[in-house]
Amino acid sequence: MSETAKASKRILSGMQPTGTSGLHIGNLEGALRNWVRLQDESTLYCCIVDWHSLTTRYADTQQLWEACLILAAEYIAAGIDPKRSMVFIQSQVKEHAELHLLLSMITPLGWLERVPTFKEKRELISDKGEGDESISYGLLGYPCLQSADILLYRPLGVPVGKDQAAHLELSREICRRFNHLYGPVFPEPKSIISEVTAVVPGLDGRKMSKSYGNAIYLSDSADVVADKVKNAFTTTTKLRKTDPGVPETCVVCQLRRVYDPEGYSTSWDEDRAGIRGCMQSKKELTEILNTALEPIRQRRAELLSDKGELENILKDGADRARETAVETMDLVRKAMGLR
Repeated sequence: MSETAKASKRILSGMQPTGTSGLHIGNLEGALRNWVRLQDESTLYCCIVDWHSLTTRYADTQQLWEACLILAAEYIAAGIDPKRSMVFIQSQVKEHAELHLLLSMITPLGWLERVPTFKEKRELISDKGEGDESISYGLLGYPCLQSADILLYRPLGVPVGKDQAAHLELSREICRRFNHLYGPVFPEPKSIISEVTAVVPGLDGRKMSKSYGNAIYLSDSADVVADKVKNAFTTTTKLRKTDPGVPETCVVCQLRRVYDPEGYSTSWDEDRAGIRGCMQSKKELTEILNTALEPIRQRRAELLSDKGELENILKDGADRARETAVETMDLVRKAMGLR
């Protein structure tokens, strides 16, 4: 596809830097793999949304920059090409803040209060025994900043998981409200849902999540991966090798399906028939996972060994992203009658 055609098909994606442990394989298979595919046919803006992390972690920012560098390294190590796509940090393109401010002026309070994630986080804060002072304006206004992140690049759409499509609806509502008030500045962003995105279970059977402590990270060494797989949840009723397994509910079998799509069915049949034991499945999964993750681990380590060069990549990405952001803000100010 020509660069001109790709430019007319902008895609915005982003993740929070949630700590120095970086991304886990659920992030890799649930989002990053799809981004890598999209950059072949689109102009991909890969944002590291550091301001979003402040909505709940505003009191601990000492490692935020390091977390941003780690996330950038993992984007690239997973296959995002910074020469074709823009890898940048949200706070280094100040137009995000200006558009957020302007969109906050037109967004009804009720729209923000009904967002499920705000209700969930407010309840979580309450359950921890923390007072109302822990619920910040930024937490309430998170969807408005998210809308600014998206609309700033006037993208065709945003890649989301099947269970996340509803999260984009408020951004579309804000988009429609702005266009109704001031004229058609923003195209309405679409949800881009990949049919091949994998759902990766956590090691305890729940959804893989950093907060659950059930994740395998891109930063994990081969030995750490082996130890985590060794302790992963299998079938509770399979006490001996000859007991029939239930691969549909076995974490090890489910991970085998994600990372061995061509050959997993044989292992599943053997598990179901009591021909193979859990230790054999765990040993084979460990080998499969480490083979898949080793190139990412190596590239990640190379990038983080030269943080100066990594910062140059981020600066270049921000400079290129800013060109579109400045263009958008010129349109916004003109539509609103601002100078």
